[in-house]
Amino acid sequence: MDAGLLILRLVAGLLIAGHGVQKVSFRLGGKGLAGGTEEFRGDGFRGGRLTALTAGASQIGSGLFLAAGLLTPLAAMAAMGVMTVAGTVKWSKGLWVQNDGYEYPLVLVAASASLALAGPGRWSADHALAVTPWPVWISVAVIVLGPASGLLTRVVLHRTAPARGGTRQPPSAR
Repeated sequence: MDAGLLILRLVAGLLIAGHGVQKVSFRLGGKGLAGGTEEFRGDGFRGGRLTALTAGASQIGSGLFLAAGLLTPLAAMAAMGVMTVAGTVKWSKGLWVQNDGYEYPLVLVAASASLALAGPGRWSADHALAVTPWPVWISVAVIVLGPASGLLTRVVLHRTAPARGGTRQPPSAR
C-alpha cells in the first residue's frame, strides 16, 4: 500500500506543481507570467497578474507538498481548491479532455481527496516527522473545504457577463 500511495503522491503532486510552473514561467511549455495572466483574463477572471501568480504558487506549493507527503491534508486541500477552479472553467465544455473538458482537473481533485483520506503512506515526510495518522475529521474537513474554497474563489474573482446589449472588450483591452 505504501508503494501505491508513493506513486499516487508523486504523479499527482508533480503534475499539479508542473501545471503551476506553466502558469508563471516559460518552463514546461508555459507562456510566462504574462501568458498565465492573459489566460485568466481570457477565462473571465479579475486580478490578472496577481490571480495568475497566486494560482501558480498554490499549484506549485500544494503539488510539491503532496509529492513529498508533507502536511498532506493541507496540501490536498489547496490542490483541490485550485483544481476545482480549473474544473469550473472547463465545465461548459463537458467532461472529456479531448473537448477541453473538466476530466483532468476532476482526476486531480479525486487523487488529492484520496490522499487526504488514505494519508501519505510510510514513505513520506509526514511519516518521518511522526505527524501521521491524521484524524479522520481533518480529512473530511479538507475534502469539503478544498472544493468549497475553489467554488468561492470562482464566485469572488470571476467577472459577471456584461449587461444585455453591452459590449465586452477583448481580454487584451482590460
